Amino acid sequence: MKKGIIGKKIGMTQIFDEKGNAIPVTLIEAGPCVVAQKKTVETDGYNAIQLGFSDIAEKKLSKPEAGHFKKIGASPKKHLKEFRLEDISGYKTGDTVTAELFAAGEKVDITGITKGHGFTGVIKRWNHHHLRMTHGTGPVHRQVGSMGANSSPSRVFKNKKMAGHYGNERVTVLNLSVVKIDAERGLIAVRGAVPGSRGGIVFIRDTVKA
Repeated sequence: MKKGIIGKKIGMTQIFDEKGNAIPVTLIEAGPCVVAQKKTVETDGYNAIQLGFSDIAEKKLSKPEAGHFKKIGASPKKHLKEFRLEDISGYKTGDTVTAELFAAGEKVDITGITKGHGFTGVIKRWNHHHLRMTHGTGPVHRQVGSMGANSSPSRVFKNKKMAGHYGNERVTVLNLSVVKIDAERGLIAVRGAVPGSRGGIVFIRDTVKA
C-alpha cells in the first residue's frame, strides 16, 4: 500500500460526464487527517503511519489518549487508524493529510461497517426461498426447513446458514474508481456504493488489485 486516508460517508448522488451519462457516486469527506504517529522497521518491525480524524473535546479522552496528541502538538481526534505503507519517508508527525492525496481516475479500496439489521431470518439474511405455499408445510413458511442431518451424523454441520445477526460487520469493497476530487471542500466522489450508513467512518486506500 502506498497511501491511505480516513473519511466520512456523506451519501450518494450522481454526476454527469462530458457525454451526458449519469454516474452513480458516493460522496466521502476525506480528511483532513493528522499524522499522529510513525512506525518504522527499526522500532516496530514494519512501516506504518497512524492517522487521526475528526476533532473531539479533550475532556472526552483519557489522559494517555490526550497526551498522545499533545506530544505532537495537534488537536485531539476521535478516530485513529493505522495504514501500513511501503514508504513513509514523506510523512512527519503532525503533518496534515487531505483529499488531494488521491486523483480522479485512480482505483481505491474502501472499508466500512455495514448497516445493522438486527436478528433476521434466513430469507432476509441468506436469500433463501420460502417453503411451498401448500398444505402440510405450514403454518410458518419462512423457516429454515430441513437441516439435512439424520442418525448419521446426528448433528448439524458447522456453518449451516441459519437465522441470526445480520449486518454491522466490517466489509471492504475493492477496485472502486475515483470520479472526482473537490479539494476545496475535501470531498472524494467514488463510483458506486460504499459500505455503511450516512455519517459512517470509512477507510480509503489505493487498491490491492493491479
